[in-house]
Amino acid sequence: MVRSYDPDRPVPPEVVERIVHNGLRAPSAGFSQGWGFLVLDNPADIARFRDAVRPDDGPENWFAARVESPLLIVPHSNKDAYLDRYAQPDKGFVDRSDAWWPAPYWDIDTGMASLLMLLTAVDAGLGACFFGMPVDRIAAYREAFGVPPRFTPIGAISIGYSDEPPRDLRNRRRPVDEVVHRGRWSHPAE
Repeated sequence: MVRSYDPDRPVPPEVVERIVHNGLRAPSAGFSQGWGFLVLDNPADIARFRDAVRPDDGPENWFAARVESPLLIVPHSNKDAYLDRYAQPDKGFVDRSDAWWPAPYWDIDTGMASLLMLLTAVDAGLGACFFGMPVDRIAAYREAFGVPPRFTPIGAISIGYSDEPPRDLRNRRRPVDEVVHRGRWSHPAE
């Protein structure tokens, strides 16, 4: 995850389009595609984003409030798209209840689309970072950008040409035998 970008190198429009296009190829439960993406690629919109998510009081330690990148993509999930889709006859449910969902697939699928955008950015030689937004600033963000209530931002993705020195994180990753299990949870991978 890159947090510092070269301020003099914008992301070419064709790369922005490829990033967005690849994200839209993500899987979604029932092919619901319950997502929406706000692309911010000019300095005025990015400044408006920072202003909208900046906490009213307290330290400005949220990356969202101080992000400086030539491109921001804000992924939004749309729960209603999933509830509507799974109330259709081919899905076997007759109501729009979310009680039987084992996990919020509207958020998960939007996260998968975000990951494809991150990978596409890296493939294009860019740096990127997925980061969260302060929950108490989401209303201000919605107002600043006219986001309809049915869409919920799940975070944001900053993208640009990295201005950071290369890092070797191999020794900071958790060992495989701590996070991968084979056959039973008590059997770590070798």
